[in-house]
Amino acid sequence: MAEQARQPEQASPEVQARVRASFDRQGLMALLGARLTRIAPGSVHIVLPARPEVTQQHGYFHAGGTSAIADTAGGYAALTLFPEHAEVLTVEYKINLLAPAAGDHIEAVGTVVKSGRTLTVCQLEVFAAQDDRRTLVANGQQTLIRVNRPDR
Repeated sequence: MAEQARQPEQASPEVQARVRASFDRQGLMALLGARLTRIAPGSVHIVLPARPEVTQQHGYFHAGGTSAIADTAGGYAALTLFPEHAEVLTVEYKINLLAPAAGDHIEAVGTVVKSGRTLTVCQLEVFAAQDDRRTLVANGQQTLIRVNRPDR
C-alpha cells in the first residue's frame, strides 16, 4: 500500500472520464442509485444512499447491494491503472459481512493491491456511514482480468 501513498490524489481527467463513462453504462448501479465519489489511481469509492429499495427485511442494506458496489469499486480501481484500450472483468471475489449495514449510506472502497499484465488483485471495503461515524461492515478480496475492449 505504501506504493499508492505516493500516487496523485485524483486520476487524470482522461481516466476519470473513461471510468465515469463505463460506470454510466452499468444498469445495476443506476437501478441501485449508486454513484462514483472518488476516482484515484488504483482506488475508487462508490456510495449507495439508503432507500427502502436497497434494504432487506430487517431494514439493513441488503448484502446483494453491498456486494455489488464492492465488486464495482474494485473493478474500476483496477481500470484506473489499465491502458486506454483495456477493459476489466471480475474473475472472482469473496466478501465477508462483518456487521449489519445501517446508516445514511454505505461506501465501497476498492483498492488495487497488485496490478499485473493479466490479473489484478483488489482489496474491497464497505463502510456504513451515519452522520460523522463510519463503520466497516464488509471486507473482501477480488481478482480481475484485463481484456481488450471489444469493437462496438
